[in-house]
Amino acid sequence: MRMILLGAPGAGKGTQAKLICEKYKIPHLSTGDIFRMNISTKTPLGVEAKKYIDKGQLVPDALTIQVVKDRLIEADCKNGFLLDGFPRTVFQAEELSKFLESINTELDVVLLIDVPKEFIIERNIGRRICSSCGVSYHVKFHPPKELGTCDFCGGRLIQRNDDNEETVKERLNVYTNQTHPLIDYYKTNHSLSIVDGRDTILSVSKNIFTVLDS
Repeated sequence: MRMILLGAPGAGKGTQAKLICEKYKIPHLSTGDIFRMNISTKTPLGVEAKKYIDKGQLVPDALTIQVVKDRLIEADCKNGFLLDGFPRTVFQAEELSKFLESINTELDVVLLIDVPKEFIIERNIGRRICSSCGVSYHVKFHPPKELGTCDFCGGRLIQRNDDNEETVKERLNVYTNQTHPLIDYYKTNHSLSIVDGRDTILSVSKNIFTVLDS
């Protein structure tokens, strides 16, 4: 299974990516994780990327594309992969397509988890994270058994600083401006599959597996 997972911040990509990767035994390739790995091991690409990240700047396309290419040719990607957070632009998508063609590989599916903006705002501002173990809850959709307390470790539940309405709206605006052209690109150049992400985690994953297994 070789796939790209698309979706707005808060659409549930991280949760579904984990379930997909467990089912199909493929690595979850997040650009953030790839950069952190390169930076921690001080690869030449990691050293270069760190210069931009330390300044709060976006890592240039050419560098991002190269670290993804290097990751895709590692042994654990031989039987498949899930790309999350890449590509973000049409240019990156075109470069990815060229690279996959050069190594005689093609995508099996590009999957979009579609969630309306208003639903994402409600989902994000109601999110609570355990300060000890990191487990995620929601005050409405997935509340803990005891208010403010983690079911698993008893840790205190907190709201992340960026889980406020203003910040969430800004993230969604950036996503919309960047990613809508990408969605249109895959509708035209690839068979884009769309799954409604508003249902429960298990229902959404069931619908995703139906698409992937078809």
